[in-house]
Order: sequence, then C-alpha cells, then structure tokens
Amino acid sequence: MNDMQAWLSRLGYTGSLQVASADASFRSYYRLIENEKTFVVMDSSLQKESLTPFVDITKRLLAVSVHVPEIFAANLQKGFLLLEDLGSRDLLQVLDESNAEYYYSEAIDEIIKMQCAKTEGLPLYDAAFLRFEMALMREWYLEKYLGKHLGSQEKEIISDAIDQIVEVVLSQPQGLFVHRDFHSRNIMLTPQDEIAVIDYQDARVGAVTYDLVSLLRDLYIAFDSAMVERLALQFRDKKGLDADNETFLRWFDFTGLQRHIKVLGIFARLHLRDGKDGYLKDLPQTLKYIIEIGSRYEETRALVTLLKERQE
Repeated sequence: MNDMQAWLSRLGYTGSLQVASADASFRSYYRLIENEKTFVVMDSSLQKESLTPFVDITKRLLAVSVHVPEIFAANLQKGFLLLEDLGSRDLLQVLDESNAEYYYSEAIDEIIKMQCAKTEGLPLYDAAFLRFEMALMREWYLEKYLGKHLGSQEKEIISDAIDQIVEVVLSQPQGLFVHRDFHSRNIMLTPQDEIAVIDYQDARVGAVTYDLVSLLRDLYIAFDSAMVERLALQFRDKKGLDADNETFLRWFDFTGLQRHIKVLGIFARLHLRDGKDGYLKDLPQTLKYIIEIGSRYEETRALVTLLKERQE
C-alpha cells in the first residue's frame, strides 16, 4: 500500500483510497477519491506479470469499440495501474427475470464486437489446453476436495468424456477472441447504464460459443432454459453463423460442459490451495449444469452418473 500511495503521490494524486474489491487471483482494487473525481487503482504487485497482457488487451478491445476501463497511468515494474472508474454496479446486481433478456441481448452485442478484436500473439484454446483445464476437476474436485479414490474404470469414463467434449468444442468455428470469463460479475453497468467489460487479461483464441456460454449459463445466477436457448440462437443469427439449431446448441452445450467441468476444479482449488472459500457456494449450480446438460448426450451420460454417485 505504501508503494502504491507513493506512486500516486508522484503522479500528483493525494486523495483518499478505499478498498473496492478483490478477485479470484492476487489482484486488489482501490477507489481513489480525488476532489470531485474517482479512479480505480489496480494493485497487481503480487502478480505483476498479468499487467502487460491487461494493457495489451485493453488496447485491442478499445480498437473494436468495446467499453473497457481507460488506463490513465501505469507502473508495470511495481504492478500498479490507474484506471477509469466504471462504477460499482455489476450486471449480477441488477439482473432479474424482467430485464435479463434485455441485458443479455446487449451483452451478446459486446461478444460480437470482442470477436472482432485482433488475436495475433494470444495463446490458443487448443485441444491440449481444453484437456488441461478439465483435468482440474478430477484432481482438485473429486480426489482432493471430495477425497475420492478413482479406479481405472472411473478414470477411463472421465478421459472418454473429455475426449468427446474436446472434439465437439473444436468442431465449431475457431480463431476468435475469447474473454474466458464473460459473466455477470465481469460486466459492469456504468452510471449511464451502458455495458462495460473487465477482467479480460487472460484472453485466448478459441471457439465461437465460449463467451456466450459463460454469459448465458452463468455460475452466479440462472434463468429459464428456454430463454437461454432462445438467446443463444439470437447470437447465432446476429453472428450470421451457418448452423442449424441442433448443431449450434450442441456446440453451445459441449462448450458449457468444458467450462463447468473446469470450474469444479478451479473452485475446489481456490478453497483448498488459496483459502478462498467463497466460491464453494457456487459448486452446486456448477454441478447442476453439468448433470442437466450432460444427461442430454450419450457421450457424457456415464460421466454424469459418476459425478452423481460421487456426491453420495
């Protein structure tokens, strides 16, 4: 904190600092109140390597008219950024059944804009990385969190399901900018009620439905499945994709399975390794998605059965 205050002072800012938020990584955020204006200070001193991609991707998204926080000053050596204050309202705080379709339609438009961003130099969401992410579920959720010993047959069920999921995820259009965590907590509503996007520094290049499923099958709030599918197809139509309903929803569902299987492992790891227990309350919704969607497809029913049995 002292280093950050000294840096701000050298820039001519002497206002008061208030804790704004902390995320699932090692970043912290402070609101700087300077006379009549406010700013957000990102403290990434424990994760300095994340600042360079944040600055880089901010520029890429600004270039395609996505509202992301403007960067007013940076100290990459110390791990500090001075950012535009987008306010304190995220989408989760305002979403309900009466407005979800409106706000999700607006957010879908932001995905389409993000997918126009330049992707040169960004890491690929390839088969190896998709598998790596899903492997977190077996290690951190089943074995370490639930304390289960898996036999060879159970390991084979998991491996086979992962192979099938990877195949479907990679069968859809690729090569697009992927935010990777485009959900209601990472979508801000400005004082003008405009959508703004945060927490995009881990972006990759991948499948067309990834950010869509992050948005519509949010881990922190859930809506009627008919509306979710209607909005998913709205995205397809706005995007101009040549895929029938069954094909597109299959892409959407399997991409969601990949994401939610990964998240089971990540939430368990945040609890066990990092002492962040707040995400445990979101495990039931994550598991519900996997069971509900995985039960629809022959390729993943055995995995669903395994997960259901392991809860007992």
